[in-house]
Amino acid sequence: MNAPEPAVTRILLADDHALVRRGVRLILDGEPDLSVVAEAGDGAEAVAAAREHPADLAVLDVAMPRMTGLQAARELSARHPGLRILILSMYDNEQYLFEALKAGASGYVLKSVADRDLVEACRAAMRGEPFLYPGAVTALIRSYLDRVRQGGDVPERVLTAREEEVLKLVAEGHSSKEIAETLVISVKTVERHRANMLHKLGLRDRLELTRYAIRAGLIEP
Repeated sequence: MNAPEPAVTRILLADDHALVRRGVRLILDGEPDLSVVAEAGDGAEAVAAAREHPADLAVLDVAMPRMTGLQAARELSARHPGLRILILSMYDNEQYLFEALKAGASGYVLKSVADRDLVEACRAAMRGEPFLYPGAVTALIRSYLDRVRQGGDVPERVLTAREEEVLKLVAEGHSSKEIAETLVISVKTVERHRANMLHKLGLRDRLELTRYAIRAGLIEP
């Protein structure tokens, strides 16, 4: 009996350098579960292409003419809530990293190591998990510690202690059943806590809950 074919992730790729696009496309199309279905030369083209070519994931260069990858990410997140987004950048830059996460990106991949990291980042994004290169993880932790030291801009406590327990376990990748067993509560109660947290925080899914858990210091990136 043959194994089922893996689900193919449809990818929208945007970069203003045709040679870079060709190289990235070769990496992605070389994988059985990844397929580039549309290309764009700038952010505005990417937004237009997303209307015409249904995609599961957008891979956007951070710096493009007319509309940057960050601007396009914000636009695409608003118009296509189910679309996952990865930012591809030649810059190991904290400001770009934070802006990318704020814009709704699932991850930030450096072009210098795209051949090593990009495929893994695509798969992580489709699992609803964040992907950050090691330097980015350090930057996030340092930023949080700086805010704590300065006594400002630290998220106020909006969740109950029990919700924080559930959030931490969700962010660590545990299933509702595993969380229920760990906390000795019902699966239904876990789901209710999860729904309450999404509503309170104005978030959409596990990826965004994980991002919040990192910012709130509940888990390490």
